[in-house]
Amino acid sequence: MSTKAIITAYFEAFNAGDTQTMLDLLAGDVEHHVNQGGIREGKEAFAEFCAHMDRCYSENLTDIVIFAEGDRAAAEFVVNGTYKADDEGLPPAKGQAYRLPAGTFFALRDGKITRVTTYYNLEDWIEQVS
Repeated sequence: MSTKAIITAYFEAFNAGDTQTMLDLLAGDVEHHVNQGGIREGKEAFAEFCAHMDRCYSENLTDIVIFAEGDRAAAEFVVNGTYKADDEGLPPAKGQAYRLPAGTFFALRDGKITRVTTYYNLEDWIEQVS
C-alpha cells in the first residue's frame, strides 16, 4: 500500500470507530505525540488513548486532505464532535457539540505508521464547550 493509501485507511477506520484497524496500521513502536501533551509509546498506549477518547468524545472527521511524500504524510481536517463525558482538567461534559480544524503528521516505516502527531487549538475547543 502507498503512504497515502495507509493514511486514508487510518482515517476511514477512525471514522468507522474501528480501533483495531487503526492499531493494525501502526508499528509496534509507534510514537503518539498528543496535542499539548506527552508522547505515548507503543500500540498498547495508543489503544488506551483511543479507549479514553471513545469514552469522553464522539468524533467524525470531515474535509480530510492528505499530503504524502515518501515515508511522511500530513493531513488537515475538521473534527465534528460531541463531548460526552468529563475529561480530567477540562470543562464538564454536557453533550456539547464542537467543530474544530485540526491536522496530523505521520511517519512510516516498512508500510506501518511509526509516528502520529496531532495538533488543534485547545483554547478554541474549550471556548466552544464552555
